[in-house]
Amino acid sequence: MDVTAGWPGLGGIRILDLSRLLPGGFATVLMADLGADVIKVESPEGGDYGRLVDPETFAALNRNKRSIVLDLREPAGRETLLRLVEGSDVVVESYRPGVLDGMGVGYEQLRAVNPRVVLCSITGYGQSGPYASRPGHDLNFLALSGFFAVPHRPGVPVDRVGVRVADLAGAMYAALSTVVAVGAAAASGEGQHLDVSLHEAAAGWAGPLALPLLGLADPADSPLVTGDNDVFVLADGHRIAFASFEDKFWLTFRKAFAAEFPELDDDTYDRRADRTRAREDVRALLAKVFGSRALAWWTAALSPLDLPWAPVHETPGAFLADEHVIDRGLVGTLPGSATARARRQVRFPVRFGSGLDSLRGTAPGHGEHTAEILAELAG
Repeated sequence: MDVTAGWPGLGGIRILDLSRLLPGGFATVLMADLGADVIKVESPEGGDYGRLVDPETFAALNRNKRSIVLDLREPAGRETLLRLVEGSDVVVESYRPGVLDGMGVGYEQLRAVNPRVVLCSITGYGQSGPYASRPGHDLNFLALSGFFAVPHRPGVPVDRVGVRVADLAGAMYAALSTVVAVGAAAASGEGQHLDVSLHEAAAGWAGPLALPLLGLADPADSPLVTGDNDVFVLADGHRIAFASFEDKFWLTFRKAFAAEFPELDDDTYDRRADRTRAREDVRALLAKVFGSRALAWWTAALSPLDLPWAPVHETPGAFLADEHVIDRGLVGTLPGSATARARRQVRFPVRFGSGLDSLRGTAPGHGEHTAEILAELAG
């Protein structure tokens, strides 16, 4: 599959996607966007749960893929899967540990028909350990990862975010590791079993910020917790993100607005160390200043200045209307098909010098390509 006119990306790599919902879907759509032939293997009873639970997110996670229906509970379905494995490079799955082995299509059975195959298993807590068989979702993995140990403001407990951080972090580690393992298999002739834990992926993100807090009586004493790197409520209820971590940005801001706000006409906090020690006072000062004007006023006043600030987009419409998002072509329209309507989606967020069209094909209908894939297998 040619992703662009002159650059094949991951063309020539075939991935069998047995996963469901977000982590596996995101891992495989990254590789599908880059040109891999991703075949989504779905059960006869409706397929991936995401089709019913959240069709819009399902569509974003499964573009550029094909779908085949196989009943892996039946010998015929397992036999067809193993025949597909013979000509594939990767199998991605998200069952609990041991489920594939129990069905007779575990790693040993897969490598028996294709020694080069890479099996990428995405689970909550990994293939081993006391939590391995636990059920879990993103919030559980974050709770155990150190994510909530990294403070953002003194005296305020860390709360969850809407984005499924552990699921997406694990998916990105899965995609990267899979591509590396496929390259190794091409060189050595031997595949391997990748054990991807969503809990450990979240810990990998939280660790560099959480572990340095060991020994601090109050984690909020971290030098990365400051009063001038926060979100502030404006006079009209909108919010603004301001981050003057470096002294030069604080000085620019303070001097630009000292005449408008006399409380800024004070050099007490001009050094980073002083602002960090007085983080709560600095935040209170900025909250008062920002809270006295509306977003339109701040936008006009801050835009000419070389400062790290941004309005907080709190709706999808605000994000879509952002001039930078529009100029960069970050959101495109995926063409409709016989089984799916046209949808706006965020493109693959890396710009390759040779070009890349990630918005090529809609998410497949349930089993839409079954006949096509079986015909290829017969051929």
